[in-house]
Amino acid sequence: MAGLIFPWRAGNQFKLLIDGPAFFSDWLARVESAREQIDVELYLVRSGESADHVEAVLIAAVQRGVRVRCLFDSFGSRHFKHSQRQRWLDAGIELRFYNPLRWTRGLQNFYRDHRKLLLIDQQLAYVGGAGLTDHFWQPGAEHSLWHEVMVRVQGPVISDWQALFDYQWHSCLERFFWQQNNSPRPTAIQDIPALPFANIGKARVAYAASTQHRDIQKSLLRSIKGAHQTVWLATPYFLPTWAVRRALRKAAVRGVDVRLLLTSRNTDLPAVRWAGQRYYPALLRKGVRIFEYQPRFLHLKMVMVDSWVSIGSCNFDHWNLRFNLEGNLEARDVGLLEQVRHSFQNDFQDSLEITEELWQQRPLLERTRQRLWGWMDRLVINFLDKRK
Repeated sequence: MAGLIFPWRAGNQFKLLIDGPAFFSDWLARVESAREQIDVELYLVRSGESADHVEAVLIAAVQRGVRVRCLFDSFGSRHFKHSQRQRWLDAGIELRFYNPLRWTRGLQNFYRDHRKLLLIDQQLAYVGGAGLTDHFWQPGAEHSLWHEVMVRVQGPVISDWQALFDYQWHSCLERFFWQQNNSPRPTAIQDIPALPFANIGKARVAYAASTQHRDIQKSLLRSIKGAHQTVWLATPYFLPTWAVRRALRKAAVRGVDVRLLLTSRNTDLPAVRWAGQRYYPALLRKGVRIFEYQPRFLHLKMVMVDSWVSIGSCNFDHWNLRFNLEGNLEARDVGLLEQVRHSFQNDFQDSLEITEELWQQRPLLERTRQRLWGWMDRLVINFLDKRK
């Protein structure tokens, strides 16, 4: 699958599901009516109220004859209790874990499956950034602790999502499953002529496989470079590559409305936020607008460039693109575009805009943290680059 580019496919339908209560209620309702197969690929999985509720629904599906396959990242699911894993296995749920941690593997432990993909009966997919933890959803709660989006997808593009899942599911039986190989392409993703860019129902799978395949970043860069009106990008971990930063600056200089929706102090990794803030001054000087979301932790990964949207698991940062398996839905659809635009507008209203004046007024402690963690981030990246 290395180097494969998925084609655009027409005739798809989409619904943007904002936050865990909306997503889990929608997905679980479809799980309860599944007839043949349920596939789940997630990074964050943690025992708690949400996992207990999902467990009951999945086990009920198995008992009525549905095949349930769950592929979890071994690091992201380290708080998924052994007793709960055993209950799932005893009930007939198939479990596999990507790249189990081993001290002897050294830097290979950094390779992670960061995708969030859920498939039902090979006819319906959910793609986005959610995990199975109480941060994303607590049964009965009206609001979630973390702000996230998922997209429900129906249509011909499902065959490509299914092929991507199947490939990774079988790859986990390989000894070096964190590396991509040149296996024959699945029949579902043979080369198909690209469809013309209309704005109704068009979609494609964009994926990343560490440094061996960066289709997601290449597609993002093409879109930003061709932007005429709007580039709005949301990410919880703002450590973009040099190429992405340059593309954002150039778009702003051209007069494009470039906005970044980022985390505030409500974050699970303050050090990453401080390290990424070192890029603020250069972006602000070129006209890029930066908003820090205030109510809670913003975990969503979503981009809108004119009439093109990309939603999924990728943070577009150099860590993701160096080590992770990622998956994003790219779409050109007027309905989804309007839903994404509305979501962004609401979040901008709940954010603090960081202006150049405000940035210069930050206290000494914040300046020190930003310099320290920015320096450490550069140091680690330079070390990894020398080991290639």
